[in-house]
Amino acid sequence: MDAHPPRNFAIDCLRGVAILLVVVHHLALPFRLPLAPSLLGPWVPKRLIDAVSFNGYEAVFMFFVISGFLITTRILDRDGDLRRVRLGAFYLARARRILPLLLVVLSVLTLLAALGVPDFAPSSRQSLGGLLGSALTFTFNWYEGRTGWAPAAWDVLWSLSIEEVFYVGFPLLCLVLPRQLLIVALAVLALSLLPLRSLVPVSNEVWWEKAYLPGMSAIAWGVLAALAAQRWRPAVRDARALAIFGGFCVLLVIGWGDLVHRHLFKSGMYGLCLGTCAMLIAFRAQTPSPRSGLRWLARMGRLSYELYLSHMFVVLGTVALYRALLGASQAWTFVVYVPAAVLCVGLAMALERFMARLTRLATRGTPASRAEDTEIARSG
Repeated sequence: MDAHPPRNFAIDCLRGVAILLVVVHHLALPFRLPLAPSLLGPWVPKRLIDAVSFNGYEAVFMFFVISGFLITTRILDRDGDLRRVRLGAFYLARARRILPLLLVVLSVLTLLAALGVPDFAPSSRQSLGGLLGSALTFTFNWYEGRTGWAPAAWDVLWSLSIEEVFYVGFPLLCLVLPRQLLIVALAVLALSLLPLRSLVPVSNEVWWEKAYLPGMSAIAWGVLAALAAQRWRPAVRDARALAIFGGFCVLLVIGWGDLVHRHLFKSGMYGLCLGTCAMLIAFRAQTPSPRSGLRWLARMGRLSYELYLSHMFVVLGTVALYRALLGASQAWTFVVYVPAAVLCVGLAMALERFMARLTRLATRGTPASRAEDTEIARSG
């Protein structure tokens, strides 16, 4: 088995699209710097503005699917079969990938919260200890569901809690359950996405968005797609058709989600997961050659974890600076989007270099296999 397969340019681009939607969404919220009221608004179709502005939640579910696909693919490439997953290597790799940057970001969040900085400090129903403890134990969603919306800078941690709780149990199930039963369990979880969401009262806005099981359902879609990709490698023509179909499904949900919800039995999240899976299988089977015009997007995809954890520092700083200069006027909000995205990437790159330097210092003199172990987590 190849311990260090080359990166998949197309999958990196897909992750880049997802993280870009998240960044734009957090900028474009109505109480921040929305696009529609700006001078650009009358010149751009409302549906297009809504598509790029308000699909951050859907983008996170795309991340869930991609994460399940990549983590499972790495296990299959490394160990040959899910039943032979090495628990120690898996958990250690996840910890090395997730925890160092998370601890750095939490340290900064804690400092700013202790200083009482708006959008960082806890509300009256929350405490700094509660925010920090729930983030470190990946119970952030439970805490937020009980106490209300977390400060904006902390709020992004909800999806990380869902992923890591899933990956605590997933390798154990791989070892305990027979393959066929594991696939059945994953399929039931994947198909239960909408029923699981419907169990949550709509009145509980936090829990409606951030319940654990619907997010895990999306990860299960990705795991199943990786298992399918192991056995089925479509030819070039079929892979191209599959990628086009997947892209159509995702675009349909992102651009015309209201119509899908109204006329296709509220199946938008299924369409999003199915479309993402189709593209992942196609890109795995027939990897498109890198395109120079999309290298920036692939770079964002490779930095998706760093971008996700750090982008709110830039978003909140951009909003504060805009309001300090222009007050409540929303005429020029469109001007900040490209610079803000560039700053987000710059911060993520700086964090990547910083964490790489820390890793080299921490692993100096250790066996070379440690770098190989981290590759499992790096895929997710």
